[in-house]
Amino acid sequence: MTLDPLIPYQDLTYKIIGAGMRIHGRLGAGLKEEHYQRALAIELREIDLTVTEEQVVEIHDKDAWLGRLYLDLVVDDSVIVETKAFPHLLTNEEIAQVICYLAATGYKVGLLLNFGRERLQYKRILPPHILEGWQERIQRFLWRPKDLIHPPQD
Repeated sequence: MTLDPLIPYQDLTYKIIGAGMRIHGRLGAGLKEEHYQRALAIELREIDLTVTEEQVVEIHDKDAWLGRLYLDLVVDDSVIVETKAFPHLLTNEEIAQVICYLAATGYKVGLLLNFGRERLQYKRILPPHILEGWQERIQRFLWRPKDLIHPPQD
């Protein structure tokens, strides 16, 4: 297999997709997203990959806290993995979510995995060349309690 040098972390994304296929083959469709996310994290660790679950990313504008992102999985501190369990095909909304995550974090590649269909659906997503306006588009993906200006203390 010849790898395209313009696409980062191809070998790693193939391993992640393969792990996703194994999980889907064992569990099938019909579970909740968090079950697939947990199973995928375990599977990835079993093949000696480093996995961070629910990585928190704080989003600020100057000194103002805007909200918080929760990345489902970050693998080898290189690839964002967003898991879904939708019975429908992935939409541009889910793709936009991963693009916003890439813009906010500076990661070079994201994977979007949908376990909710008869077959695993996956997309490798790269950040667009122009990221203008991501700060406005990311608003719908941010978590923040109502009427909270400062980040909550954990």
